[in-house]
Amino acid sequence: MSGKSLGANLEIREGNWAALGPEASEIRRVVFIEEQRVPLEEEWDGRDPECRHFLALLDGREVGTARLLPDAHIGRVAVLSEARGAGVGAALMRAAIDAARRLGHPQVELAAQTHALDFYSRLGFEAYGPEFLDAGILHRNMRLTLPCR
Repeated sequence: MSGKSLGANLEIREGNWAALGPEASEIRRVVFIEEQRVPLEEEWDGRDPECRHFLALLDGREVGTARLLPDAHIGRVAVLSEARGAGVGAALMRAAIDAARRLGHPQVELAAQTHALDFYSRLGFEAYGPEFLDAGILHRNMRLTLPCR
């Protein structure tokens, strides 16, 4: 597990599910299962052990999470409501994108909830394909090509 400090009060930790799973699980439970009413069986897909995970701490409190799958899909991006608007989601995304680049992926992809399309567009992602329902929520696929170093 590694940690990267972003400013005085925002830190992003990167690690495996064993290291970050308990905190990430709680954030995802609150955001996806409680707030968005995603069914348990859809949220807990069994893929977490194979992913890189990212945990955002704001003033030392766990407030956000994301994961990077082995195929360079970013998913399960969640920020607790009280921390939204503080740059937590963007910091999580930058950490996941940087990890994908380090791992040699030429691009990253994600399925964005349609209300978040502008957020991901500001990070350089481009939407493609039609809208679709996932867990009863409208989504659209997006991708970001990673520049070669």
